[in-house]
Amino acid sequence: MANILVVGSYVVDLMSRTPHMPSPGETVLGGPFHMGPGGKGGNQAVAAARLGSRVTMLTKVGHDVFGDEALKNFTTENIDTTHVTRHPDEVTGTALIAVDDQRENMIVVAPGACGKITKEDIVKAEQSFKDADIVLVQLETSMEAVETTINLANKLGKPIILNPAPYQDVSQDLLEKIDYITPNETEASLLSGVKVMDEASAREASIKLKEQGVHTVLITLGKTGCFVYDGTSEGGIVPAFSVNVVDTTGAGDAFNGAFATFIANGLSLQEAVTRANAVAALAVTKVGTAPAMPFAEEVEKFLAE
Repeated sequence: MANILVVGSYVVDLMSRTPHMPSPGETVLGGPFHMGPGGKGGNQAVAAARLGSRVTMLTKVGHDVFGDEALKNFTTENIDTTHVTRHPDEVTGTALIAVDDQRENMIVVAPGACGKITKEDIVKAEQSFKDADIVLVQLETSMEAVETTINLANKLGKPIILNPAPYQDVSQDLLEKIDYITPNETEASLLSGVKVMDEASAREASIKLKEQGVHTVLITLGKTGCFVYDGTSEGGIVPAFSVNVVDTTGAGDAFNGAFATFIANGLSLQEAVTRANAVAALAVTKVGTAPAMPFAEEVEKFLAE
């Protein structure tokens, strides 16, 4: 069983359907409305835990009802909350999510407390870093937290997965310490300077990122699948699974939590990505983010079929 440390965000998802995305100044009647646990870090932690990993979450929430629900949710999902702390002044983060009739989404994140994770918060968790088989981090917190996480994991010789979302500039020094980077097309384009539109441009972007020091590049391409490049071959796309898509909001988080689980359990890169694609496919067949993450038995049944 893999031990996974997730350092990142927890926010409450406030999601509504809309017939189309509003133009500036436009009000659109939508619905239904859903509220639930979210945040890239929280979602990825739930994805990994539901697949059977031992997961420790490091994040910050507020002294409010959303913070109470965060702790309750993590406990329900069997996630270690030793390093889930409460900020004395900031509220728990929120994500305002609109999903249109084409099942595309737009998201505004107000990080709140999880945007205030400090270097000291990370250093206090050093024993959890030592115990982890792999460390998973995103960019939905402060760069201070991200940099400290990557540097500490690297110092202790722990594999690092960086999900560079939402996009922020990442220094060359940090990229050289990353074992696996998992951008989508937009993030890969911004990181590499190559506009990713197809397999050829994904390969070009991956080569650029490899040249910057990243060990293995995994560019998620939505319904196409995932382009994988580790420099040992020319790389290629691991195809996605065809499913009835309901809500794509948590797909990337499902992939990351799953990939962390499978690679930490010793699967090959190809097999880990294939199975992570399956987890992402199942997640988009349900509404929501963390609540949509599939359990291990669902994944096994899906792959068997």
